Amino acid sequence: MAVAQPWEQAKFENQPVVAAVTLLTKLQNDIRYAEGEALQSLMANVDAGDVRVNLLNAFVIPQSRMVMRGGKYSANIVLAAIDTTSRPEIYIGGSRINNPNGLYEFVTSKTGTFNYSGYLQVNNGDGSVLKLPFQSSYTVMEPSATISPTMMNVLYAGINNPISISVPGVPMSAVSATMTNGTLTRTGDTWVAKPSQVGAEAVINVSADIDGRSQQVGSMKFRVRKLPDPVAFIKFKTAGGTDRYKGGKPFQKALLIEAPGLDAAIDDDMLNIDFKVLGFETVFFDQMGNAMPEVSNGANFSQRQRDNFRRLSRGKRFYISRIRAIGPDGIERTLSPVEVIVN
Repeated sequence: MAVAQPWEQAKFENQPVVAAVTLLTKLQNDIRYAEGEALQSLMANVDAGDVRVNLLNAFVIPQSRMVMRGGKYSANIVLAAIDTTSRPEIYIGGSRINNPNGLYEFVTSKTGTFNYSGYLQVNNGDGSVLKLPFQSSYTVMEPSATISPTMMNVLYAGINNPISISVPGVPMSAVSATMTNGTLTRTGDTWVAKPSQVGAEAVINVSADIDGRSQQVGSMKFRVRKLPDPVAFIKFKTAGGTDRYKGGKPFQKALLIEAPGLDAAIDDDMLNIDFKVLGFETVFFDQMGNAMPEVSNGANFSQRQRDNFRRLSRGKRFYISRIRAIGPDGIERTLSPVEVIVN
């Protein structure tokens, strides 16, 4: 049975000194080469999974570029590392964004608050793929401008006055308002002001929820006036719909006979408010010039009044007077008389 020899004896026994030195030198070189290979492998794998970068930039990411007076401006100032030789891939809603600088832009089509999400995909140094998810939101508002005629800031008492209230840069859901000398109600994005006392001032105060706290952003004063008196008229049918006869010019007898009664409304191109006619009087004149009044206790012509209409000849006239009407403000009014000329 062979006896195992020590390594030194097996390698160097009976070897000349020169040969032994040469062999030892070779062993030293092999060890140094193996050591270098090991160090190179270790160094290559220290940051194998890191993302390579070759450019550093500073970016300011504000929460909002527009801030109300008294509000807080907030922004994150960050250091961004970029690899200009290998751009990341960006996906939003399953679609890739083709802008090499990562700019995401599109044209909006409707108002509201919208959320979006996606991920950024980048290659690691070892060839693996890194996915970084993200999400954000944005708010789209109607473009608006505030135009206020300071000489015409008027609200009418007792009726619903439509009011438009908006705060640029703030969604409608974050806007609130209050009113003095009346009530202010909201339906969706529209407001209705109903002042109570004529002659007193009404003030509408507007607040907005900014950065989690309510902040007053504006107010406006209004003069409160009584509704103007309406105009009485006879409504009649035309080929295109209906029209209003307000007196003072010839009116076809056939249209007069067909008309149901008397109406009243404010129709001055600014207000279009109907009133309820409570009663009126028609005054006819006989051949001797004697007045023959006929009373109607409502908005419709009475039968006796209609009989008088039928007896009128062309060119004759009569008057509708003592017209009583009430509007949405609950105030009863006596209106100006109407002169009817029969054609």
